[in-house]
Amino acid sequence: MSDEKNTSQSEELENTNSNEISSETNPNNEQEATNETSEHDDVLNEIEESNAEDAEDEGNKDRHTIEVKAYDTMSLEALAIELEKLVKNEKTQAIRSHVNSINTEFKSKFEALLEEKKEEFLNDGGNEIDFYYSSPVHKRFKTAYKEYRQKLNEHYQNIEKNLKQNLAQKLEIIEELKGLINVEENINNTYKHFKELQERWRNTGPIPRDKYNNAWNSYHHQVEIFYDFLHLNRDLRDLDFKHNLEKKLLIIERAEELAKKDDVLTAFRELQELHKMWKEELGPVAKEYREDIWERFKAATKTINDKRQIYYKEIDKVYEKNLEKKLEIIESINTIHQQQITSHGAWQKKIKEIEALREAFFNAGKVPLKVNEETWAKFKEAVRTFNRKKNAYYKGLKKEQYSNLQKKLDLVQIAEDNKDSDDFEVTTPLMKKIQSDWKKIGHVPRKDSDKIWKRFKAACNFYFDKLHATKNAANKEFVEAYNKKNAFLSTLKDIKLSGTKDEKIATIKEKIAEWQTIGRVPNDKRYIEGKFQKTIDELLSGLDMEKNEVEMIKFENKLDTLSAASDDNRDLDNERAFIRKKIDEVKAQINQLENNLQFFTNVDDDNPLVKEVKNNIKAHKESLNLWKTKLSKIKELY
Repeated sequence: MSDEKNTSQSEELENTNSNEISSETNPNNEQEATNETSEHDDVLNEIEESNAEDAEDEGNKDRHTIEVKAYDTMSLEALAIELEKLVKNEKTQAIRSHVNSINTEFKSKFEALLEEKKEEFLNDGGNEIDFYYSSPVHKRFKTAYKEYRQKLNEHYQNIEKNLKQNLAQKLEIIEELKGLINVEENINNTYKHFKELQERWRNTGPIPRDKYNNAWNSYHHQVEIFYDFLHLNRDLRDLDFKHNLEKKLLIIERAEELAKKDDVLTAFRELQELHKMWKEELGPVAKEYREDIWERFKAATKTINDKRQIYYKEIDKVYEKNLEKKLEIIESINTIHQQQITSHGAWQKKIKEIEALREAFFNAGKVPLKVNEETWAKFKEAVRTFNRKKNAYYKGLKKEQYSNLQKKLDLVQIAEDNKDSDDFEVTTPLMKKIQSDWKKIGHVPRKDSDKIWKRFKAACNFYFDKLHATKNAANKEFVEAYNKKNAFLSTLKDIKLSGTKDEKIATIKEKIAEWQTIGRVPNDKRYIEGKFQKTIDELLSGLDMEKNEVEMIKFENKLDTLSAASDDNRDLDNERAFIRKKIDEVKAQINQLENNLQFFTNVDDDNPLVKEVKNNIKAHKESLNLWKTKLSKIKELY
């Protein structure tokens, strides 16, 4: 637009004498047209300012071709990989905005991760001054970012030198333009020299942006003066006008094509380049075309900018929705930390909820820039408040856990002090007692739990293994008992039961009692008990008996075997734990079936589905009674 305004004086010369220029000539006679379209000034100024900023940035075009990804939804590892790809594959000056966005997102997410790791460290009993967290992905990111900064510094060092050289060349061109007016030579040669200077100006690279406007204005002023001089040869001037008109019409056609495209951001960026060409690369056109082509160009510019504004409004709506989501997440976090949480299990549940909310916050997308920092601050404060309450709870819990830790360490010491004892009569009750005491002590700090348990278990197992080995070696009757049981088992496999059912059951129980009277076998021969149990199971299975009755006989036999074969009750403990687990499972199944039954409203009891559910409940209750009976039996042995 400034070309048309600034060169209007030369066009007016067509109507003046070569030695007399009217004092009424308006060198800025396009200003009235500009005032009529003042509503477009903002976008035109934006284009002008952007082109001025790009005066020293050779990577401008390349930068716009790089895809802008949703960095706010990426993980730390994905951000590091993306940064590495950009630094490796793209021009350093073209990825500045991308790197800045990636760096901001990475810092925010890593800071959140660091706070989380620090909280875990403190919860495990660590001192804040000792906290240190090293992350491979953080090192990877820092390496890529350092490489980017090095490349960027090298780039700026290189272009600083080039910018100064280019500025010196453009100043020389301006001085040569000044000299064209006073040269006494053929006008055609002067015009040719003028065109060469214009071409040199266009081909000279970028200059420092703080020198851009002064240099451009000086250059354009000298061009205006030359066109004033050129009016003496209208053929050359008209030829130049025609050339400029053809080029500007091509620019207008391209702008009108861009106005039809859906990719409004790309269209606007190319529009900036078209305005730059219009201003910097082309001169004026004949007066009769000037107004029309400028209006066409402005109209296309307005269309593109209007579409861009609509695009931004839609983006703003998305950002506002994202803001609503993030504010809801923050409110949910605040609601959680306002609740009264009084148990470890409840806190663990809330910690998982907070973690899910944190993840949702990071994935909610961008918010309006003006509230981004404020929203992030609110989120961090909400999470920190939750963590403070959580830490306060666990600090109180830590005191109890450290007290428990000391109690268990005392038991560990007792176990380790006595594991080598040969006084089995005195030491065995002691070792069983400390095992029982261990179970009654509550939780200890998580970082110590496995370590002290392994020490305690190793000492106890060492003692009891030694006890068993000693007993096996000292008691020959164990070996004799094994030989007798092995022979007895052979005869039992061939037994033929006769008589009534009760007589058959009595016979089986007699065999079981007889088996028990034989005595214990060596530890490494205890597998024979399983063979005997299997044989008894086969005999019982052949009788016409209630299922539960058979099960109890089998179970009583199993308990007798476990009790006789173990000195430290470990096998009985395991069996009891298994039965309790089964009772809990059956109860849960009964509750689920009874809940399902409540959904059958206004349905007759004869309904097949209702019958099936009731039958299942009945079967599970029978199973529950059987497990409870088994638990009672095993408790009698303690």
